[in-house]
Amino acid sequence: MASEVKRRLVHVSGTGVPALYLLDLLTWEQLRLMLVLGSAVALVLEIIRLLVGLDWRIYDELTRSYEQDNIAGYALYFFGMTVTAWAFEPRVAIPAMLMLTIADPISGLLGSGELGIKAIHTLLVTFAVCLVIASLLDLPLPAAVLGALAATLADGVKPVVAGYVIDDNLTIPIGAAMAIFLGLQYAPTLV
Repeated sequence: MASEVKRRLVHVSGTGVPALYLLDLLTWEQLRLMLVLGSAVALVLEIIRLLVGLDWRIYDELTRSYEQDNIAGYALYFFGMTVTAWAFEPRVAIPAMLMLTIADPISGLLGSGELGIKAIHTLLVTFAVCLVIASLLDLPLPAAVLGALAATLADGVKPVVAGYVIDDNLTIPIGAAMAIFLGLQYAPTLV
């Protein structure tokens, strides 16, 4: 359990990334470039870890068993946020990033098991937290609901493709952003 709490604290610390933009400490362009740099560093570390054998204790402490021979969740976290930031405007990307950095760690503490479908109560909490995040950032209700649903689905199921776990650190921000975007474009605004 101690490792899970540490992993979740590291996860929620990523809230500082979109917060830099929200607090006007970085421009959107600067934030996007910072994410590219973070992704590049994560990629280099993962190449060294997986191909050369970088064996830092922190990897043992903060990675899951299925990440030992696959790209670790922290790298997918950076990749997911980077893709989201470059593919979408801040109004769409920021809530999606916060769904990853806030709702996912809460869900992780409530849920159990490394793979599989999470319990209904955990998914309902995930949805509620995501909906609150989107609502606090003034998204119209249809876009907020769609984003929260996409993030909850991505959080609830981790598909395995050709032996590789598609971690929710990648799918939550991208899926939520796509759903928010579609909600803003095509769903009627409810006031």
